[in-house]
Amino acid sequence: MKRQVLFFISLLFVGAVLGQVTYSINEELSVGSVVGNVAEDLGLDVERLKSRNARVYFGDSREYIELNKARGVLLIKEQIDRETLCGQTMPCALHFQIILDKPIEFYRIIVEIVDINDNSPAFEKGDIKFKISESAVIGSKFDLEGAVDLDVGINGVQTYRLEQTDHFALKLHNQADGSRNVEMILKQPLDREKNEHLSLVLTAVDGGEPRRSGTMQILITVLDANDNAPVFTKPIYKATVEENSPKGTVVTTVSASDADHGSNGRITYSIRSTLDSVRNLFEVNEHTGEVRLIGNIDYEKSRNYQINLRASDEGGLTDTCKVMVDILDVNDNNPLIDVMSKTNVISEDIQSGTVVTIINIQDIDDGENGKVKCAVNENIPFLLRSTENNFYSLVTDSELDRERSSEYNITVTCSDEGVPSLSSSVTLTLQISDVNDNAPVFERSSYEAYIVENNTPGLSVFTVKARDADWNQNARVSYILEDSSVNGVPVSSYVSVSADSGVIHAVRSFDYEQIKDFHFRVKAQDGGSPPLSSNVTVKILIQDQNDNPPQVLYPVQTGGSLVAELVPRSADVGYLVTKVVAVDVDSGQNAWLSYKLQKATDRALFEVGSQNGEIRTIRQVTDKDAVKQRLSVIVEDNGQPSRSATVVVNVAVADSFPEVLSEFTDFTHDKEYNDNLTFYLVLALAVVSFLFITCVVVIISVKIYRWRQSRVLFHSNLPVIPYYPPRYSDTLGTGTLQHVYNYEVCRTTDSRKSDCKFGGAGSQNVLIMDPSSTGTMQRIQSEKSILDEPDSPLEVRKVSHHFSLLFVITKISNVNATQFIYIFWFSPFQHLGEQHLHSIILCY
Repeated sequence: MKRQVLFFISLLFVGAVLGQVTYSINEELSVGSVVGNVAEDLGLDVERLKSRNARVYFGDSREYIELNKARGVLLIKEQIDRETLCGQTMPCALHFQIILDKPIEFYRIIVEIVDINDNSPAFEKGDIKFKISESAVIGSKFDLEGAVDLDVGINGVQTYRLEQTDHFALKLHNQADGSRNVEMILKQPLDREKNEHLSLVLTAVDGGEPRRSGTMQILITVLDANDNAPVFTKPIYKATVEENSPKGTVVTTVSASDADHGSNGRITYSIRSTLDSVRNLFEVNEHTGEVRLIGNIDYEKSRNYQINLRASDEGGLTDTCKVMVDILDVNDNNPLIDVMSKTNVISEDIQSGTVVTIINIQDIDDGENGKVKCAVNENIPFLLRSTENNFYSLVTDSELDRERSSEYNITVTCSDEGVPSLSSSVTLTLQISDVNDNAPVFERSSYEAYIVENNTPGLSVFTVKARDADWNQNARVSYILEDSSVNGVPVSSYVSVSADSGVIHAVRSFDYEQIKDFHFRVKAQDGGSPPLSSNVTVKILIQDQNDNPPQVLYPVQTGGSLVAELVPRSADVGYLVTKVVAVDVDSGQNAWLSYKLQKATDRALFEVGSQNGEIRTIRQVTDKDAVKQRLSVIVEDNGQPSRSATVVVNVAVADSFPEVLSEFTDFTHDKEYNDNLTFYLVLALAVVSFLFITCVVVIISVKIYRWRQSRVLFHSNLPVIPYYPPRYSDTLGTGTLQHVYNYEVCRTTDSRKSDCKFGGAGSQNVLIMDPSSTGTMQRIQSEKSILDEPDSPLEVRKVSHHFSLLFVITKISNVNATQFIYIFWFSPFQHLGEQHLHSIILCY
């Protein structure tokens, strides 16, 4: 197999490298034969062909050749017949492209098909008949049918031979189209009387290897004399006709004349041997010589036709002429748009000038009718560039932004320059894929929200909202609370942010008095890779609630001592007795305090300043005014609802302390009963009663048990061992107590108002008045020192002291002696400390 390879590379600055390779192969190669190593000839790696989806593109033509990407070679896909592909056209070549993706590149491939001698010359008819007058002169010419060889060049018809005759010789005439006209020349006169019929063989031989030939038989009938042959008026006729002309259109009319008369002068017109395409398209009227269309002519298939005509008289004499028909092109073909390679989806961050699609434009019309211009619709960031004849590249003209436009419908319109102009269009839909190039944007530059203190933990405060112009995952916004601290405490212990909705919840209950406002930052982050984010500052302001009552700072309220303000009887009107000082930790109007006198022993004597809390006399103090004055002052804030606090101010109207002490002996409780104290007293009595009953049952059980044991011991020989209860010590021989102590108890007829207190020493600035301190304090303290004496046994001192205190309880509660014994032995007070027993005594 003979193969030639021509390699040509051309570079165009369009974003793709174009190359051209030309191969030359013989026709009729078997399927699978190698055309050429295109990878080697183009300098491409085989792996590159695979990865970039290399493929061949034939357009609308049949695919005779395929690409083997594994080997990088072009192979015969379908057997090629040059005569079928190109006919008589020389040279004959296949034109196609090899296209690669990512990036898009294409290479032009030309495969020239070399003719081989695979067709023998053939005559249209197997025989031809002539009627020749015997009077034909030497040198008379007789036109013969030429043979047709589908091969071209040297493989076509090269020569003719005429055999089995001495009367005729052959003469060949070369035509302008490369064909040969065959004429038979009479070289010896004919004699009908000697030989009426002659049979000759015309052989056509081509120049191929091996040589091929075809034959046609010539049958000659010798007639009587007809010595004038027909003669055409022109050897060559020229005509033009537009393509797509209707059938029956007259192309031209030929004319021939014959000087003979009669039947010898009657001329018949016919089409000589020619290609089938001519006979299928044209006919000649055998009588008039009018040449008409009988088929559809197409300029794109053939631009001209040659019609060989013959004029014959009945004597067998002939003449020939040629009709050259030129086909005029008509703009009857729309441009054909073929998208060779396209991308349906491109990224929005693609660079400007990137090739998106390659388009092939074909208009098979000629001249101005075949000139095509293409354009795309306006106001899109794409541009159509012409890269080579009939090829256009669609490239990006500017930066893309999916957020501005996520899809483009690009209409490519191609129009030729014919009259009227024909056009075609194709619409390409191009999706723009998203790139995470937009950070979330909050609806506000900063947020400020209010929340009332004492809120419920988990309360929704408000919502931050951010939007992301991107799409899908890149637009999914998550909210994150940035790490920070408020007064040294992590902000996450104050608020939380819902990652999906941006709702801010209060984690704790806020107290306006502890924190009035705080700041933190919320980050909005999208789901792209890498993620983009933005921040916003959020300020939370705590609104005050009237949740704190006023607190009285002065006068100080004490539980164990009585504080009184001393007012001399010589005090004038407006005398400042004291000032109630109070504060409210709330804010605003919730902290505005007002003072008013709620109760007073004598309302006509004192007044309270509503704004400053000053207690002043409103009249002159007289001798008739009681020494003991008790004022109840209420301090109220201005909240809704308002809260208040009450303070009791004891005022002593006197000029000396003895007078004050004598009057304030029973002032401590002032006929006010403590309901809680009464409840606990009743509860204590119930418990003691229950324990008493339980102890009685236990004692009876123990007595019975001991009686039974004594009975057993009495009847046995075991020695009797006396039993002493724990802590039993018969020191004096009369009981279990080592010492006898006396306690003085201050009692009233009403046990609920009885009082027995051990007061401590008072300070110099406070007047202490304790009724239990008159007369018995020294003895009580001396007894207490005896009880605390380290030389006394711990258990004896503890039991003795408990006994003494319980004795006091029985006296206060009017308990008889029997009850007192059981209370002492079986009550739970035995195990209590001294201070707890003192407290119990005070309760009684």
